[in-house]
Amino acid sequence: MASEPNQFPLWFFTCVLIISHVSLDFSSAAPQSEEKLSERVVRGLIRSRRQACAHGTYDHGKWSCCLCGAGQQVKTHCTAANQSNGQCAACGPGTYSSHATDQDSCEFCRSCTHPNANLEVAENCTRTSNAKCRCKKDHYCSSDPETCTTCFPCKECGSEGVGVACTATNNTVCNAITEGVNGGAIAGILIPILVAIAISVAVALWYWRRGQSYSTHQPSSHTNGHATEVELEPLKKLQLQHVPDIAAVLGWKDMQDVAMRSGMTKVDIDSSRMVDPDPVEQTIQLLSKWMEIEGSGREKKLITLLQKSRKKEKAEKVAEILRSDSTAASDAPV
Repeated sequence: MASEPNQFPLWFFTCVLIISHVSLDFSSAAPQSEEKLSERVVRGLIRSRRQACAHGTYDHGKWSCCLCGAGQQVKTHCTAANQSNGQCAACGPGTYSSHATDQDSCEFCRSCTHPNANLEVAENCTRTSNAKCRCKKDHYCSSDPETCTTCFPCKECGSEGVGVACTATNNTVCNAITEGVNGGAIAGILIPILVAIAISVAVALWYWRRGQSYSTHQPSSHTNGHATEVELEPLKKLQLQHVPDIAAVLGWKDMQDVAMRSGMTKVDIDSSRMVDPDPVEQTIQLLSKWMEIEGSGREKKLITLLQKSRKKEKAEKVAEILRSDSTAASDAPV
């Protein structure tokens, strides 16, 4: 019985230690659970926003709108706080969009059918990717095939043989002739070259003399006040059927210069480029629009503008097209 008073303090002290340890564990666990809860809320908000705009957002006015995906264009922008209420539309035929965009138009597909370019289609254009071109067989291009605009015929080797075969990106390399070369062989090579040069010089001289003779018999546009009117008189019957031939002579750059010198706005000029990706068709569209704006007297103005731009050769070619056509029309029975 004398030992019971000594056991009570030890029992009491053990209970106090256990209760203190449990309290410390509980208090340390509370902040951890609160931190995890906040993290879950933030992740949920981020996930919800990503689901609302799968391709990201862009700013339109005071709103943040959803980007349209690849192969699409913006049809209408969002107009309220709901960033996903804008509308997208698929790219039309002949156009594409390769990435998420906020533009209201798609890009024109690349054309592999330009005349004399010697290209063919490697991959067709889709709504999400541009067309890819490649050189035709036995042709090469020194630049990147995907951006090449013109391919050239591969070189043909003679008796020396092919050293490096022609590929899509490099021309043929022929073997060098280093053995068996003598005076006769050199003469056999040089004589045809010299003869060809002499013939070329003779032909060039003949054309030059012919041009000089022709120019002396043509009425000058600066000789007197009536020469220009007489020369341009047949040009008053310009019709739409002349447009393709004249457009082929001018080209887009010179036709654009004529339009700008005539006072056409940049908007009217650029709208002609949106009609078709082919530069020839763009030139035809711009020339037709220019003719409609100018009305009567447009023939004389076209020739005059070309002369002022120092495009005398093109002015003469256009005048020749119109003069010959007008002459044929005047000779036809009424």
